[in-house]
Amino acid sequence: MQERIFLSHINPVKDKIYRLALRLLTSRDAAEDATQEVILKLWSRKNKIKHYANVEAFAMTVTKNYCLDQLKLKQNNNLRIVHQNYESKQIPLHTEIELNDEMQWLGRIVDSLPEQQKLIFQLRDVEQYDYDEIAEITNMHQTAIRVSLSRARKAIREKLIKKHNYGIK
Repeated sequence: MQERIFLSHINPVKDKIYRLALRLLTSRDAAEDATQEVILKLWSRKNKIKHYANVEAFAMTVTKNYCLDQLKLKQNNNLRIVHQNYESKQIPLHTEIELNDEMQWLGRIVDSLPEQQKLIFQLRDVEQYDYDEIAEITNMHQTAIRVSLSRARKAIREKLIKKHNYGIK
């Protein structure tokens, strides 16, 4: 296989090889080295590549195996298997405290609304009822419900903005 044909098979996959290596090795330098090594391994098997149905899948398998081998080597014991896109489902404590405080403020604001607005806000925005269902429950026209909900939301918005802008000139 000629170099030009080989590169036409490998160039579209090169970035994917790098991203997989980066994800597994967590170091840009190690990922670049791994990418080069994988391409060299693929070049050494260039005559067999044309027999593979999916060159990209083969390249990704070689990359994964190479990176896992690198992680096992003693010379690379500073590298760790880490998933960079890992997102903890646990909310940080400071964020949880802020959310609880915000919810308490929102509860106080909603409690200060007139009863009709409070009821419509609860049914529509909290309980997710349709306007038809709210009209049935409250014996009101949909237009009146929309106006009341709009006023409730506006009052809530204004009070929250006032709270958040307190002390800011």
